Amino acid sequence: MPRTKGDHEARRRDVSEAVWRVLAAHGFGGLTMRAVAAELDATTGLLTHYFPTKRDLVVYALDLLERRSDSRRRRTAGKGMSAVRAALLDILPLTGEATVSNRVWVSSWDTALADPELSVDYAGKYARSRDKLRDLVAAAQRLGELPAGDAARIAAGAQSFVLGLVVQALFDPEAFPPERQTELLDDYLATLASPPPSGDGHTSSS
Repeated sequence: MPRTKGDHEARRRDVSEAVWRVLAAHGFGGLTMRAVAAELDATTGLLTHYFPTKRDLVVYALDLLERRSDSRRRRTAGKGMSAVRAALLDILPLTGEATVSNRVWVSSWDTALADPELSVDYAGKYARSRDKLRDLVAAAQRLGELPAGDAARIAAGAQSFVLGLVVQALFDPEAFPPERQTELLDDYLATLASPPPSGDGHTSSS
């Protein structure tokens, strides 16, 4: 019998799930045609219909990772600092699902760094994330919940802080359980919200 469009779409869903299971279990370092084929209980020859080369598989996996991250449920928040906090909490590995997603993201960094085109794509992803965060910071400033300042610079610092916290939590989850991650983020945000000290911090020698 000829294959229908429904059969093709079902097979693509099966492939997507197999790719994700390999990523979740082994990261990008373990993403191979053989591993995905084993998850599908199929031959590597079948996979070449979808991924003629290993790079095609990697590009597809990166796209799948982004789509999964984008579709993840986000916290609802109002405006101002509550929105900034919610956006940063959404990045942290505070749940099992978020932990798996972050493990896959971190494992993808080496793959992206080794490919100039993918590196540019990743730089764009993080830049867009900073832009969204910058807009939230600017809104908090307009509401008087954050001191005036360069919103883009504040957003870059916040993104850097939270990504560093992600890495620590992934490597040492016992030292950085969800409640401690949240406490550390709140400490950081409280520091941002504090007015800067007056003067330049230097005493006069006269």
